[in-house]
Amino acid sequence: MIEPDFLHATRVSYDAVATEYTERARTELANKPLERAQLAAFAELVRSVDPGTGPVADVGCGPGRITAHLRDLGLDAFGIDLSPGMIAVARREHPDLRFEVGSMTDLDLPDGSLAGLVAWYSIIHVPMEQLPGVFAEFHRVLVPGGRLLLAFQVGDEPLRLTEAFGRSVSLDFHRRRPERIADLVTDAGLTMHAQMIREPDPGESVRPAQQAYLLARKPLPAEDD
Repeated sequence: MIEPDFLHATRVSYDAVATEYTERARTELANKPLERAQLAAFAELVRSVDPGTGPVADVGCGPGRITAHLRDLGLDAFGIDLSPGMIAVARREHPDLRFEVGSMTDLDLPDGSLAGLVAWYSIIHVPMEQLPGVFAEFHRVLVPGGRLLLAFQVGDEPLRLTEAFGRSVSLDFHRRRPERIADLVTDAGLTMHAQMIREPDPGESVRPAQQAYLLARKPLPAEDD
C-alpha cells in the first residue's frame, strides 16, 4: 500500500526536529491551567468506566509529555506516534512508559481495547478528507463507554511550515471549526459530551488562534438501540 504524502511528510519533519521540539515543549503544560483541567476531567471520566476495560492511548504522543501527565493522573497510559524519532525521545525521557510507532489512520490495536484515547494537537496534520477514517478508527478501538479527548486550533486556513528550529520541514497545520469536528465525531458513532474554546495566549504562535477541546464518548450497546 502506498503511504499518503501527508504521513510521509509529517514523519520526516518530526524526525528532523524531535530533540529541539522536546526541549521547547518540556514545560509548556505547566503554564496552561485550562489544558490541565481538560486532561484532569478526561482522566476522571475514564476512571468512571468499569475497571479493567483497558488502557488509555495518547495518539500522536510526540516526546510523551501528555502520556506522562495522564499517568500522573492515575491512568494506564501509553503513547503512539508516527515519528520514530519522537518515539526514541519519548522512550528516553520516560523509560517507565510504553511507546510505539504507529499511525492514527490505521491503529495496530484490537477492537474495543481502550478505555480512553487522547489526540492532543495531533489531528492538526491530517487533511479533512482523512478525518472520517481516523475517527472511525478511534471509535473502533474504544470500549463501549470509553472516552475521547481532542485538542486543536480553531480556524479555516491551514498554516504551511517549511522551517522549524533551523531545520527544513514540510508540515501543514490544519485549523478546524469545532462544530465541523463535532459533526465528524458524531458521524463516526461517538456521542459529544463537552466542548471548550479558549482565546490564544500571548506569544503562543506566529499566527495566534483560538484553541478547541472536545470530549466525546463511545455509547454503550443499550444506548445504540
